[in-house]
Formats: sequence, structure tokens, C-alpha cells
Amino acid sequence: MYILGLNAYHADSSAAIFRDGIMIAATEEERFRRVKHWAGFPTMAIES
Repeated sequence: MYILGLNAYHADSSAAIFRDGIMIAATEEERFRRVKHWAGFPTMAIES
């Protein structure tokens, strides 16, 4: 089972994906938007 974990609409928005309880990948949205402490929905982090 896959689980998508989100931290959204708060400073340092991020996304992480887990498969069977093991983290596969995680990233912060600011890495893609190039805006420090970006707050909003992490669409670019999810797409990567």
C-alpha cells in the first residue's frame, strides 16, 4: 500500500511517499519554487 504524506498550507510545505511503511522519497516544496519557507499546497513536490 502506498501512502502520500503532506505538510501543506504552513511554512516549509513538503511531501513524502511511503510503500508498506517504508519511506521511498521526501522533499520540501521550497527546493522547486526557490522561495524560502514557502507555504501552500506542495504540487511540485508531489509531481517529482
